[in-house]
This record gives sequence, structure tokens and C-alpha cells, in this order.
Amino acid sequence: MALIQKIKANSSKWMKTKDESLKNFSWQSGYGSFSANPTETDIVINYIRNQHIHHKKKTYKEEYLAFLKKYKVDYDERYLWD
Repeated sequence: MALIQKIKANSSKWMKTKDESLKNFSWQSGYGSFSANPTETDIVINYIRNQHIHHKKKTYKEEYLAFLKKYKVDYDERYLWD
């Protein structure tokens, strides 16, 4: 947990230096962690590059819930969103 806190704190500080519109940037309080198959790195990189286009069709929330269901991850939706 300490590692995630450091990553979020430092990346939040960094984001705020990128543009005036990001001065109030902050991460949500929780986090999720998933691994990817090393042979599918190109797929993950491509997804990240085109995420803004992808999320015009499906919200992050819709996609995240579908991901959890697809991989049979037990969750309580009360604890997923701030």
C-alpha cells in the first residue's frame, strides 16, 4: 500500500505541473491492480493511446465493471467509487 501511495502522490504532483487546468488534479482514494500478459504489451499500449476514443463509446465505469465480471472478480460496488 505504501508503494501505491507514493506513486499516486508523486504522479499527482507531476500532473499538476503539466497544465494550469490540472492544478486541482487528484487521484481517487482507492486503486485497482491488474497484470497483463507480456506477449500482449502492444495491445495494452495501443489501448492506452486510444483510451480517449474508446471512452466516447463506453464509460470507464461501464468498462471496469465489465472487466471485473469477465474475469470473475468478486467486488462490492459500494466500495468501487468515491
